[in-house]
Amino acid sequence: MQTASSQAPASNALPFAALLLALVSLTAGASLAKQLFPLIGPAGATALRLSFAALILSAVFKPWRIRLEGEWSPLALYGVSLGVMNLTFYSSLAYVPLGVAIAVEFTGPLAVAVFTSRRRMDFLWILLAVGGLALLLPWDRSAAALDWRGIALALCAGACWAVYILAGKRAGMRHGPAASACGMWIGVLVAAPFGFYQAGAAILQPHVLALGLGVAIVSSAIPYSLEMIALRRLPANTFSILLSAEPAIGALMGLVLLGERLALNQWAAIGAIIAASVGAAMSSRFTST
Repeated sequence: MQTASSQAPASNALPFAALLLALVSLTAGASLAKQLFPLIGPAGATALRLSFAALILSAVFKPWRIRLEGEWSPLALYGVSLGVMNLTFYSSLAYVPLGVAIAVEFTGPLAVAVFTSRRRMDFLWILLAVGGLALLLPWDRSAAALDWRGIALALCAGACWAVYILAGKRAGMRHGPAASACGMWIGVLVAAPFGFYQAGAAILQPHVLALGLGVAIVSSAIPYSLEMIALRRLPANTFSILLSAEPAIGALMGLVLLGERLALNQWAAIGAIIAASVGAAMSSRFTST
């Protein structure tokens, strides 16, 4: 028979384990999506992922119950930013490694965290992130240099992520959890034309649809559920700090699943961006206490 004291460590570890598994699942899903690129391209993979994710979220949250009277513009902006964010992020994976794309995209939420802060010292984290980006930019034309198209697309995804955070907060306050499903359908409307144009009839092949469903489950359904477990049990700032590990986990998953090897300066850049994200989250925690 277990005592309360023996159950406590397992209970305390649950949210950390849930978030770690969520990050592994999310990055594994991106690796799986990259395997769809030769079949239907990044836009096709995006359209499939969002479509299946929208169906899954709709079954849970029933977005048809939403009343669109009043503030509907945050919901529309939330959905459009979601669609463009996924399109540009998946497109960036065609040019740069997974860990690099995630690290560059992370500058979006980092900018939101810093620029909504009232502490001038927090701008040091932006400088650290900019330093990390500088290490990633293709300053030379060597074989190890990253493709500037991938960096530009990941930066666009990061900017959309920033809009997604701000608009999503307003949409969630107005419409509740069902806003996520409704926003996902708006994202589908944004991504689907590009996906069908790029993939053509190949997007409807059974094995492609099955792989797309797998991407949606691994990239959306599983991590979303696990993050909800972690969010209910962890302070918001602790959650943000732990979430900052995503670029490193992405780099490791890219190495294991895709064979993407990073140069030393690229690992250093990822480390700088992670450090900036952790620093911003910790600074926010100290400010709020």
